[in-house]
Amino acid sequence: PLFQAMESEISAAFDSGEPEDILSRAFKLSVTREDICTLQPLGWLNDRIMNFYMGLLVERSKKEGYPAVYAFNTFFYSKLSSTSHKGVKKWTKGVDIFEHDVILVPIHLRIHWTLLVVDLREKTIKYFDSLGQKGDHICKTVLKYLEEESKEKRNIELTASEWTLHSMGTEEIPQQNNGSDCGVFVCKFADFISRDKPIIFTPEHMPYFRRKMVWEIIHQQLL
Repeated sequence: PLFQAMESEISAAFDSGEPEDILSRAFKLSVTREDICTLQPLGWLNDRIMNFYMGLLVERSKKEGYPAVYAFNTFFYSKLSSTSHKGVKKWTKGVDIFEHDVILVPIHLRIHWTLLVVDLREKTIKYFDSLGQKGDHICKTVLKYLEEESKEKRNIELTASEWTLHSMGTEEIPQQNNGSDCGVFVCKFADFISRDKPIIFTPEHMPYFRRKMVWEIIHQQLL
């Protein structure tokens, strides 16, 4: 019965009411029915859904037993790559990102979502792309940002040579089999990584993940 109730709630989120109805509010974001409808099969996830989901991951990471997670906004990387550190240094006002274990950087590449993950415990920067493209230059841009952020905020020099940068290969992570699931892949990569779990899902899980995310966003709670 619980599962049926959840299913009918998910269907109602898609089907009843006006596009501008607000279905969830948190993390200084309001999610409308129109936003939620991007989670329908083959829908293309928008910034609001991506940022809200990252907010849920950060919230969960405050609980006992999870690595401490910091997530940048989806607009962070495009701003960084066009302006360098000085263009984004105010984004971390009052926050020491180096006090966290894992930093998530969702990246919007015009018509594709990817994810960059900084693991401060391991000193690694990894790039996750469900279309298998390499992001070595993105890893380097973020390492440079970390060096400047560390110097500016903590007066500590990072040693670049101690860091490992790696674009995940197609044999290391699952790959999408259509043109629209990249956003869901990014959210689920981030979900598994923020629990220190191996990435074991497949493209076949996507329809289920989409529906699950609808419920999680409406209830502001990860299942």
